[in-house]
Amino acid sequence: MTTETNPAAIVEWEPPTPPTDLIFDDGEPLESNRHRIAMNVLIRSLQQTWCDRNDFFTGGNMFIYYSSTQVRNRDFRGPDFFAVLNVDGNNSRQGWVVWEENGRYPDVIVELMSPSTAAIDKGIKKNLYQETFRTSDYFVYDPFDPNSLQGWHLDDNQQYQPLTPNEYGWLWCKRLGLWLGTSEGTIDRETAVWLRFYDVASNLVLLPEEAAVAQAEGAAAQVARLAARLRELGENPDLL
Repeated sequence: MTTETNPAAIVEWEPPTPPTDLIFDDGEPLESNRHRIAMNVLIRSLQQTWCDRNDFFTGGNMFIYYSSTQVRNRDFRGPDFFAVLNVDGNNSRQGWVVWEENGRYPDVIVELMSPSTAAIDKGIKKNLYQETFRTSDYFVYDPFDPNSLQGWHLDDNQQYQPLTPNEYGWLWCKRLGLWLGTSEGTIDRETAVWLRFYDVASNLVLLPEEAAVAQAEGAAAQVARLAARLRELGENPDLL
């Protein structure tokens, strides 16, 4: 006896539709004004040093969505600083939605700690970034504690290994090819020991306004050298 199957009764399986009811602002401010400045220093300095590139995205205090379960549970995750490499940096994004970014997670994350968040940043979040995000380099720093910098790099077994500081106390961020260290200074009218990037030659990675000042000072020094040379040749540069 042959049983015929009704083709109309066959329904092809379709993957679940990604959630669309995403929110990108929970109304919670950063811990302090210093935390806000510290976040912007990292974002803006990386953008400055890579100003000729558009193959990366860097953001901060933005939600990262990575699963439907997370959305249902309203389990918001918004690293204070993160960078994703080899993506279209020209795209406008309210947050980082993994399923809209070809499954890409952050390559580097920095959490700006406070006494109330340190345990979570070095516990639950560290485990999430290791086990789920597979983020290559993870760092934590408390802007009110200059000695709090710690970092980890994902090894070949997908486990975080603590990074060893160099002679300056800096930690190497392999994914960015930059050092993370500290530098005291006044930024946006607040004096503190800030978390900053340094290049392979140990030069501070400048903010846009710092780069503009350095460029102006370099131009002024060049003019002064030229004037001195003209005087050596018996010329008066003021008359030229």
